[in-house]
Amino acid sequence: MDWFLQFISTSLIFFAILFVAVIGLLVVIFVIFFIIDINQTKDSVRRNYPVFGRFRSFFAELGTFFRQYFFAMDREEMPFNRAERDWIHHVSKKGSETVPFGSTRRLGEGAVIFANGMFPKMEGEHEHSAPKMIGAGSARPYQPKSFFNISAMSYGSLSRPAIRALSHGAKMGECWLNTGEGGVSPYHLEGECDLVYQLGTAKFGCRNDDSTLNEDLLAKICENPNIKMIELKLSQGAKPGKGGILPAVKVTEEIAKIRGIPEGKSAISPNRHVEAKNANELLDLIAQIRNVSGRPTGIKMVIGNLSTLDDFIAAIKKRGAKSAPDFITLDGGDGGTGAAPMPLIDNMGLTIRESLPTTIDALTRAGLRDRICVIATGKLITPAEVAWAFCAGADFVSSARGFMFALGCIQAMKCNQNTCPTGITTHNKRYQRGLNPQNKAVRVKKYVGTMRYEVEMIAHSCGVDHPNALTRNHALIVQTGKPSKPFSHIYPDMEK
Repeated sequence: MDWFLQFISTSLIFFAILFVAVIGLLVVIFVIFFIIDINQTKDSVRRNYPVFGRFRSFFAELGTFFRQYFFAMDREEMPFNRAERDWIHHVSKKGSETVPFGSTRRLGEGAVIFANGMFPKMEGEHEHSAPKMIGAGSARPYQPKSFFNISAMSYGSLSRPAIRALSHGAKMGECWLNTGEGGVSPYHLEGECDLVYQLGTAKFGCRNDDSTLNEDLLAKICENPNIKMIELKLSQGAKPGKGGILPAVKVTEEIAKIRGIPEGKSAISPNRHVEAKNANELLDLIAQIRNVSGRPTGIKMVIGNLSTLDDFIAAIKKRGAKSAPDFITLDGGDGGTGAAPMPLIDNMGLTIRESLPTTIDALTRAGLRDRICVIATGKLITPAEVAWAFCAGADFVSSARGFMFALGCIQAMKCNQNTCPTGITTHNKRYQRGLNPQNKAVRVKKYVGTMRYEVEMIAHSCGVDHPNALTRNHALIVQTGKPSKPFSHIYPDMEK
């Protein structure tokens, strides 16, 4: 009996020592992983959440198997589904690659497919075509290098390291970067990329106290040769008919200085430009900005009431084509932003699917299509969506949220709370340190490069040399219970 008790006692001591050793080993491993994660720069989540951030990738891998039983399918989430986000995360790290076995896309009513050509050209037979020049009649016309570019994201809505990554990435990827309505910050300029200076209704960066244009400040900003165009924003997809919103928590001393507003107070832009309450006054403001800046000047808007578009075009026709904006950036009513009222996000403005072909046709009927370039934006984040926009008639496509995913966005839906876990839309230093601008700039470059490559691949498969040669006959719209209908049957292609 004694030997049995001694055995039990020895065993308990052994297991106690083993337990302590295992706990000690786990602590050592935890410390090692903590040091590794907090010092690495490739994964924002692991850097901001050392050790615990590793479980995200692990559970994401398990989710591939369990999603069909417990979670949303890959193509069910909103505003962007998992398949779209994962594709961008993948190509921004590795560039264009193939996928196995077959498509998981559901072809429901309204889905777009493309009509491949029977005799596409061989590799090397395609003719190169430079993107369309913008503002040929202005003092400093702009010849873009890329048909796919970075849409408006301001310093304030996005963090300092995020803007720096976009600036350097745009330079490496040879595309333009739109500053967003928050003004031209040093971080936009840092990468020496081509910039589109967006003037929202508050005219941050070149404003008077009453939100009117300060010509002297605009002229000073435009002394920088990297400013290539001026975009006068009338509205954006998430809040048509309402000005921009930057919560007070994001209005730091530096941002207040750049924008020319009080620190620590919410920046609420007017619902419209105070100088432009009708089409003629808007044309006057466009002319004023173009004369002061010497740059091609255009407008950004969401189409709602089509009669207002007709009135604007009629005003241009009355004055002459020279009075027209050099470009129109079209956003869809389902566009995004960091902060906006839900009624506007969900219910206001036409989607890009309807507004883009409608606007193209209106400009064509008026004889202004060659005069005005059209830039499409609003949830166009994959090659197929971009190719559709070219079929509809766009000259360029820009994306904001696509590049946010390239920076590492995980769609945490905390843009307006200053607690973005990946450091993209927060000014909290703790979260920002997870976003390394040098590493993310490479991802931006790979994303824009992959998009250009794969959109051109679609164009080549359709039998044309470049995306701008795509027509509405190259896109087919899926119909429920009926044969797919050519896009040109829904919106007759007036240009071809």
